[in-house]
Amino acid sequence: MGKLQKYFLTGLLTLLPIWLVWIVFKFVFGLLSGLSTPIIGPVTSSIAASDPAMFGWLADAWVQTAIALAATVLFIMLVGLLARRVVGQKIIAWLELLIARIPLAKTIYGSARQLLDLLQTKPDGTQRVVLIDFPHNEMKSVGFVTRILHDELTGAELAAVYVPTTPNPTSGYLEVVPVERLTPTDWTVDQAMTFIISGGAVSPDKIPFQRAPKP
Repeated sequence: MGKLQKYFLTGLLTLLPIWLVWIVFKFVFGLLSGLSTPIIGPVTSSIAASDPAMFGWLADAWVQTAIALAATVLFIMLVGLLARRVVGQKIIAWLELLIARIPLAKTIYGSARQLLDLLQTKPDGTQRVVLIDFPHNEMKSVGFVTRILHDELTGAELAAVYVPTTPNPTSGYLEVVPVERLTPTDWTVDQAMTFIISGGAVSPDKIPFQRAPKP
């Protein structure tokens, strides 16, 4: 029984990183392929129906998913290419003006745009990547400081901290934390995202778990 337990634990630890990678890739690939499937599906099905002997393989679900994924990736790369050109910047500016006329879409797009822009810059007075006492003071969670606020009564500095979840960092929690309760790190946003997505498997050797004592 002891050997069986060791074999089981060894196999589990071997498969766990592979499973984590599969979960992340499945989420990302499923999301990307789902964007183009409504267009790619009918097109490939009609081509397969026109000549089943030659193009019948296009009707397979996995083929349509692969083509949809490739089409979406190419579209994203094309958008990135255009965004670096004057013409693309003008198109994006026009789309932003169009979105600004739609109340709900304006709020969602504006908030997401501000969050992405904020994560690429360092905030004033504190680090972007911090640790906070969450879900309780004996545990730490990695968070991103998005804004510094002030208490209405005392004027104390408060930090709005976005805490992503693992392995999907697009969902998470928003916590308002006193600035003195933050544990600053020297991590970059990319390092923090890698740490979160990998479930902690990829991280620096040391982490500032304890806050430095006040002078």
